[in-house]
Amino acid sequence: MSNYEIAVIPGDGIGKEVMDFGVQALHLAAEIHGGFSFKFEQFPWSCEYYQQHGTMMPENGIEILKGFDAIFLGAVGLPEQVPDHISLWGLLIAIRREMHQYINLRPVKQIRGVTSPLASPNGFDIVVVRENSEGEYSPIGGRAGYGANEIAIQNAVFTRAGVERAVRYAFEIAKKREKKFVTSATKSNGIIHSMPFWDEVFNQVGQDYREIVQQSTHIDALSAFFVTKPHTLDVVVASNLFGDILTDLGAAIMGSIGIAPSANINPDRKYPSMFEPVHGSAPDIYGKQIANPIGQMWSAKMMLDFYGYQEVGQLLLDAIEDTLEAGIATPDLRGTGTTAEVGQAILQNFKAKGK
Repeated sequence: MSNYEIAVIPGDGIGKEVMDFGVQALHLAAEIHGGFSFKFEQFPWSCEYYQQHGTMMPENGIEILKGFDAIFLGAVGLPEQVPDHISLWGLLIAIRREMHQYINLRPVKQIRGVTSPLASPNGFDIVVVRENSEGEYSPIGGRAGYGANEIAIQNAVFTRAGVERAVRYAFEIAKKREKKFVTSATKSNGIIHSMPFWDEVFNQVGQDYREIVQQSTHIDALSAFFVTKPHTLDVVVASNLFGDILTDLGAAIMGSIGIAPSANINPDRKYPSMFEPVHGSAPDIYGKQIANPIGQMWSAKMMLDFYGYQEVGQLLLDAIEDTLEAGIATPDLRGTGTTAEVGQAILQNFKAKGK
């Protein structure tokens, strides 16, 4: 039997409210399957931890996390108390980079029981592969000067190795899907160095996958296509910034950012991967017990997929959809259920499916 040791970081705000349902879902998945188990260890690293210790996690936090098989994260950020550039770079982004989680994987899928705000959603099912370690989120740059003469310079860094591995990962996913279609997000008509470079690498890698339909689309047009014809898209590969924006738009067309999951993948498996919902800490609703637990639970499904347990992972997603179809939902989906009511209903449906 395989045993997976998981580091749990509930983090801030509603992360602390939804995490337990993700953990329970993973325990139940192991019980249903019977061939693996999970052991969880929880860490209090968060903005509250920062206020007490002056750091988002201990100095040896990354070394601690390296000893786990995976990381299960809730949410990070309390901007009124700790600036975002401190909280995110001190925990979330630090983990992504130190663990070489260079692929960010986010499904954008119309699911049963949720009415998309789109006029004609037509059953979209997109996977966005976001380059997760460089690009526009490079820390290189700085500020100089004062007053009217002050300048800020932000350098985007694209390496051939970084772009190629993200693009190749996207093509490999497309090989396993029905449409076998990859769209590359670009802006080579306006960003004259990095985006033509991105396009060049995309085209070169694409020569190894001639059976895959492939196209490059400018990010402004692609954003419009997410709204007007998402059903025509399949796998989308994008840079760090473009992928970040597209997937938040993707969560919106799904019906709520509260249901969207994500995975930060180290494909080499030399370091733990991290699974987290797309939603933030949402301090405005923290404590009201109306946070949607589905993003955390769907992220648990992505962890199951990562370890090769797609069948039981699909049962979990089916249980989520069955619950929503029964009208059990939190207010962000126009329901009246509490976090606990929705989470428990999903777990009950999941358990019933596993019998």
